Amino acid sequence: MDRLVYTAMTGASQVLSRQAAVSNNLANVSTTGYRSEEHRLRAAQVLTKTVPGTAPALPTRAFAVDASTHSDFTQGPMLQTGRTLDVAVMSKGWITVGMPDGTEAYTRNGSLELSVNGVLQTRSGLPVMGADGPITVPPDSKIAIGNDGTVTVVPQTGAQNIANPVGRIKLVNPPEENLVRGGDGMFRAIDGAAQPVDDRVSLASGYIENSNVNPVEQMVSMISLGRQFEMQMKMITMADQNDRSATQVISAR
Repeated sequence: MDRLVYTAMTGASQVLSRQAAVSNNLANVSTTGYRSEEHRLRAAQVLTKTVPGTAPALPTRAFAVDASTHSDFTQGPMLQTGRTLDVAVMSKGWITVGMPDGTEAYTRNGSLELSVNGVLQTRSGLPVMGADGPITVPPDSKIAIGNDGTVTVVPQTGAQNIANPVGRIKLVNPPEENLVRGGDGMFRAIDGAAQPVDDRVSLASGYIENSNVNPVEQMVSMISLGRQFEMQMKMITMADQNDRSATQVISAR
């Protein structure tokens, strides 16, 4: 009976992990540029020990184990905002931001803003990286972001007809299988190396990309996982009842 208990226990444990991932997806259904997350499970056969001189052991049971965490890189819907500092990455690609430890991270959240010092940054305060580091915008300037990521400013005083490029947003497009999601929701290269600029990546100014989470699909998954967990718990209860009944029968003899 203990075999059934441990088999059902691993299934219930992994279902809880998948429920946590679905809950996180539902919590980020309105998060700009969010990528849906999914836990992939696999069955691992458990072989009993063989006794010398006997037949090989048979796979009598299998445990459920977490094989990998998969991110859905499908593009989310585009929302027009008309805001100058809102940009959406078209098709494949990422916006590069600088982390406090000096490394790079990549995001699809193009809702940008200017700090009090004129640094172009994300809503969470991370600087947007250019070819030579963070992009700084002079004060009293009208800003525009081109399709190739070029940041251009026009002074509001003096020569107001002169457009000056102050930097170009570093746009990258590494292979998706080489990216890993961090606890902060940002993606990074598995080896931690900075990725090269990809000139094929383009931006749409005045738009943002919404989360690619399908709330209806996630709710259906949550209901299905709840039923799976209930089934696993019933199996554990049944195994316990069978064990008690067998103990009573043996004790009565």
